[in-house]
Amino acid sequence: MSERPYTVLSCGMSIDGYLDSASHERLQLSNAADFDRVDAERAASDAILVGAETVRSDNPRLLVRSPVRRADRVSRGRPPSPIKVTVTAQARLDPHAEFFASGDGQKLVYCAHDTAAAARERLAAVATVIDAGDPVELRTVSEDLYGRGVRRLMVEGGGAVHTQMLTAGLADELQLVVAPCFVGDSRAPRFVRDGHFPWTASRRARLVQVRQIGDVALLQYALSPRFDAGSGRPT
Repeated sequence: MSERPYTVLSCGMSIDGYLDSASHERLQLSNAADFDRVDAERAASDAILVGAETVRSDNPRLLVRSPVRRADRVSRGRPPSPIKVTVTAQARLDPHAEFFASGDGQKLVYCAHDTAAAARERLAAVATVIDAGDPVELRTVSEDLYGRGVRRLMVEGGGAVHTQMLTAGLADELQLVVAPCFVGDSRAPRFVRDGHFPWTASRRARLVQVRQIGDVALLQYALSPRFDAGSGRPT
């Protein structure tokens, strides 16, 4: 089997398992202390992956925010922020989105074979477009990222990407933050979608840490033998 990066899934959700509300206004689930923790995780990563729907709906910048952490990365010969990665079937991405416009680092777009030509025409000036087959397989994406030097990959959503990563057995660690609120609207996006997951009632994921961060709870799960329970880092 080809090698792939150590992969951390990072997610914040409501008590009832939603990533956001169904409205156009972004639901803030986390707090300042947890945002800083996530920033530290970004700084420790070689690349950050999000789905195309997250690029469209959240317009994330995906940059390391702390000047100290950016400077530390540069001092070690790394770019200030990790490589930004997205996957898309239809390549409906705005080249002016923050994903492309913010930061000077590398941006990679993995797209389906049928849309690769159109994606290159639209995005070639702002990103490297990679034909990832039809349909796009996240294992192929993961292995290609490893070949590009990515050893630690952080996945920040959304639900479709989390589902594919988990059902394909590509996640080594899950950092799940639970916010003290309910959404209560089935139209809203959930943490994961339907799928056949490796962890069931008879084969449970291993919980390695529960930590209170202000008014949210961080649940850290080891999902593969590559997780080192002593440090939360790949062995």
